[in-house]
Amino acid sequence: MNCNYVDIHTHHPREDVLSPRMAGIHPWHAERGDQLPDFASCDIVGETGLDYASAVGRAAQMRLLRQHLDAAAELHKPIVLHVVKAFEDVMVTLRNYPTLRGVVFHGFIGSMEQARRCFERGYFLSFGARSLRSPRTREVIAATPSNRLFVETDDSTVPTIEELYTEVAAIRNESVEELKQRIEENYKTLFIR
Repeated sequence: MNCNYVDIHTHHPREDVLSPRMAGIHPWHAERGDQLPDFASCDIVGETGLDYASAVGRAAQMRLLRQHLDAAAELHKPIVLHVVKAFEDVMVTLRNYPTLRGVVFHGFIGSMEQARRCFERGYFLSFGARSLRSPRTREVIAATPSNRLFVETDDSTVPTIEELYTEVAAIRNESVEELKQRIEENYKTLFIR
């Protein structure tokens, strides 16, 4: 690898940006009874998780999350999580999966205390455009250890990954090149070890 931009969670992959191939069912679709995707053909399991702000039943979401976690553990793949108003339940559930290859909380907008709890367990936080709009989350971005950090575009094409890196680097008082290097190392940790 040669210090590329890494977009850990995107719905719009680009050839010039390093992004893992993902397979998963979003918690918004947990009640559809969909067949699980072919997790063996992906790099990272997800996006999955819990979203208690949605109208989808919590039991169905939890069942789907556990199926994804089981697959990630069995296949030794990292997992990317969508977590809305369900942080405690996700953290409790993750205790049953201590050997996961990696856990990424995508689009993180939680508190500093939640972030610290993630870091204590070795989890990663990923920040996108929505994260940058919150003053509280901007503080979390500044305080996130460099070995626990990712940047993402999620389902948006604006701002670009380059623009997001520029803003995250400014918040962290580092250069874009430093940020790229640190995030590329995190990518290697998840996928090349």
